[in-house]
Amino acid sequence: MSRMEGNDLDLVDKARAGDTDAFRELVDRHSQTMFKTAFRLTGNEADADDLVQEALLRAYRKLDRFDGRSQFSTWLYRITVNCGMDLMRKKSRRQARAAMDEGVVLDSVAADDPRPDRLAFSGEIGRAVESVLETLSPMERAAFVLRHFEGRSIAEIGGLLGARTSATKHAIFRAVKKLRAELGPLVKESHEATQ
Repeated sequence: MSRMEGNDLDLVDKARAGDTDAFRELVDRHSQTMFKTAFRLTGNEADADDLVQEALLRAYRKLDRFDGRSQFSTWLYRITVNCGMDLMRKKSRRQARAAMDEGVVLDSVAADDPRPDRLAFSGEIGRAVESVLETLSPMERAAFVLRHFEGRSIAEIGGLLGARTSATKHAIFRAVKKLRAELGPLVKESHEATQ
């Protein structure tokens, strides 16, 4: 057990006993990681902030249910993902489109010193990815984000989403298929333009 995780367990015990400073320390340790995940799931800071607050509130209310079989950070991460899926289910596609003002930045598309045509293509790809992510089901979006942005394993994603391995793989496959269908013409068009 890592030193931090051991300290997390001590802090959990203290927070269960009513020590609000102990819970505040847990929040300080984990809120930044929670926010990164929440932002990737929601696509904007306001919803990500709300998601983190909701997840922390749920965690605080259910602290007595944390049994220590997993790491506290894993337990908290799962609550964050579940809150994110709940939020995605509540938002209509139209509301999601209006709320997504930043979009997804694809690091692989950007060069060290991008030319104007590359910047334009990057923006177009980002908008296309953003648009497709909005059309995905909450399960597909969460599985895709956890796999391709967070780098989580299939087993880990399945555990976080409460899904079997086959369902997790299928959700990721459907998400990738939808992205390829949308991005394929853009990539082909760009490739033909550079020849």
